[in-house]
Amino acid sequence: MSGATAVTVEADDTGARLDRWFRRHYPALTHGQLEKLLRTGQVRLDGKRAKAGDRISTGQIIRLPPQLQSLHNAVENSSTDSQRRSSQPSEQARTEVEGLVLHMDSSVLVLNKPSGLATQGGSGLTEHVDGLLDQLKFGKKQRPRLVHRLDRDTSGVLVVARTVPAAAALSESLRRRDASKVYWALTKGVPHPLRGTIRSALAKEVDGRQEKMAMVELDSEGARGAVTDYVVMGTAGSEFSWVAVKPVTGRTHQIRVHLASLGTPIVGDFKYGGTEARGRGEIENRLHLHARSIDIAHPDGNRLNVTSPLPPHMLKTWKLLGFDTNAESPFARKRERR
Repeated sequence: MSGATAVTVEADDTGARLDRWFRRHYPALTHGQLEKLLRTGQVRLDGKRAKAGDRISTGQIIRLPPQLQSLHNAVENSSTDSQRRSSQPSEQARTEVEGLVLHMDSSVLVLNKPSGLATQGGSGLTEHVDGLLDQLKFGKKQRPRLVHRLDRDTSGVLVVARTVPAAAALSESLRRRDASKVYWALTKGVPHPLRGTIRSALAKEVDGRQEKMAMVELDSEGARGAVTDYVVMGTAGSEFSWVAVKPVTGRTHQIRVHLASLGTPIVGDFKYGGTEARGRGEIENRLHLHARSIDIAHPDGNRLNVTSPLPPHMLKTWKLLGFDTNAESPFARKRERR
């Protein structure tokens, strides 16, 4: 094919569908245009005809027709001026975003998400983790990918994939529950017993104008089973408790609902604790829930184990109450049989 361009698939794109590779590298090409190029044999994979759903791997050669490169160049040139005019993050902003990184290797980033920063965009949200990922490429051609979420007001460890294969592997580990997440919470009151497991079904319900999760019967509409292990790590009289929590399942607001069900809501969680969730004195009325650590299978082998320091408002509380900010997890990870 005269004037054709040969592109080698890089490691970051291994496992991606061919149509998604085009969407990532040639966004100006519509799906209909790509299907026509594939149908007429103008795009080939290792010299053979290909389909949109074919999976690609490192080292394979994608042959592109000359008009595709021309289209790509035209779009790149037309967007250059607008990109230059668009506001770029300040050096201080970039430094702050990069300062969230707790761990980085060729496949994975682990961030320390601040309390108050949403994981993804939504109604009325202009700043969120997903919108900051372009600043965390660190030399990669493609932007990192979220593989799980934290509530907006929950702080702590957030795992992000740097490649397509890593995203698939991490998502599979989470799906198989081959990951141990430990949270620290400050509750109003002392849970009894001091160590236990909460089992219930959760479902969404509308309470006035707000939507929230509620404990329901397992056979209720929309119900999903939820299991949470917890250990009381310390107390301040009978008023406050430091609780380490390990969610076995990953339902929306699971930890918040389960701790509130014991009559010990998380401090600052007015959605599920009402006025009982208020702090006292110098203890702020902000959600005291922190994703302290994660232990998950690393996409490249072995385990990834990362711990996150407490956010400022919780660190202040821990010091006020004399709790150990360096304590280790009370949960022993159960190794799966292979």
